[in-house]
Formats: sequence, structure tokens, C-alpha cells
Amino acid sequence: MSEPHDGLEGAVALVTGASRGVGRATVAWLRARGARVVASDLRPEVRELAEPDAVACLVGDVADEETAVRSVALAGERFGRLDILVNNAGRTVNKPLTETTVRDWDGLMGVNARGAFLHAREAFRAMRARGEGGAIVNVGSYTCTVALPEGSAYSASKGALAQLTKVIALEGGPHGIRANVVAPGVVETDLLDDIRDDSRAYLRSFAGAHPLGRVAQPAEIAEVIGFLASPRSSFMTGAVVAADGGFTAA
Repeated sequence: MSEPHDGLEGAVALVTGASRGVGRATVAWLRARGARVVASDLRPEVRELAEPDAVACLVGDVADEETAVRSVALAGERFGRLDILVNNAGRTVNKPLTETTVRDWDGLMGVNARGAFLHAREAFRAMRARGEGGAIVNVGSYTCTVALPEGSAYSASKGALAQLTKVIALEGGPHGIRANVVAPGVVETDLLDDIRDDSRAYLRSFAGAHPLGRVAQPAEIAEVIGFLASPRSSFMTGAVVAADGGFTAA
């Protein structure tokens, strides 16, 4: 894999929520640039990404502390280190505030906020111990900065993720560990498949809310994630980077 490089040849990355959508596209982007990857997901389909000596797969719930510990340890065991963490795993629930249950709230906070915290904590520890820095990229949402009607739990979880990222950036700076958030607009993935039969059509119905007149494709968000994971963004940390087709420009 000689082109393109982006300074990632031989780097080791951990990507959560890797079996589909943005996560799967990110694994492909990293592999195209010579990085080795630990691909983690709750879905057993993540094993389809396995490549000898290049992609190691792990099935587990990101909200479980053991999954975070195992994932970071696997990077060290298989590839000798960890340079990049992409916290991509996420869930969504669209309900009015008065209909949102404690189970809804805890489920979204567990994956979107707790899961990112656990993986960032373990990755930070590994990167700091190695002493050569690293990059943590958290996949947020436009709801990191603006509210989503009927999205109390989702908006709160992504707002928490943005603040967590800023703390990681402050604590990581002296160790050369950078942390940034990618904040996409609506992306045409199967994120809603578990709760809507018409998820793709529903997502595309938001096209007009973006000044570009369409929703994003997973590979477009993977490009931004990859940039923030690479040495090309070496002076960026603590940023919330909108990749939302202009959704939050108004």
C-alpha cells in the first residue's frame, strides 16, 4: 500500500463501531494508508474486516469497561502499540422529552459518552506510557453544539462527548496526545435500522436542512476523521470540527 500515505504507514489504530457505516469506512481509510487496525463492535459482523497481521477484530459492548481494556490490550499484543483511537460507536433515540425513558437515557449515555470515556482513558494510559503521543478522534454530531428536537438523550450525550474531548486535549497536551471531535451532519448509514424500517429514506429526508442539499456519505466523514488522526493535523487539539454540509452555519 504505497499511496496515499498521510504519515500513517505502520501506525496502529483502534476503531469502535467498526462493523458498518462511518466506522467501517474509517477502517478502510486507515488501511489504505498502511495503518494497522483493531476493529471493535458489538456486532459479530466486525469479524468480516479481519486481515492477518493488519486488522484484529474484537466483539464487545463499548459501554463495558472490560471491552475498553481488552481492545487497547489487543492493540499492544498484536501490533506492539497504539497511536490512534477513533471513538465512533454510537446509538440514537428520537423521542419527545416526556416520552424518553430512563432506559433510553442510560442506553445512549452508556454508549455515546461512557463508552468514549472508557476507551479514551485506556488509550490515553497506553499512549502516555509509550511516550510518543497519539491522536484521539471522537465522532460526535452537529448536536455537540446545537440541540435536536426529540433528542434530549442524544443531544446531551454528544454535548458531553465534546466537553470530554476538551478535557482530554488539556490533559494530553503535555504528553503529545491530541484529541478532537468530528461533528457530522446527517449521514446516510444504518444507525437507525434497529428502530426504523425506513431508516435510509428517513435520513435522506433531512437533505434540505443542509446548505449543500444532501446528507453525507460515510466515506466523507472518514476523510475528516483520518485527517484529525494523522500528523497533517498536528497543531489541532480540543477542536469540534463541523463536517455537516453547513447544517450549523446559520
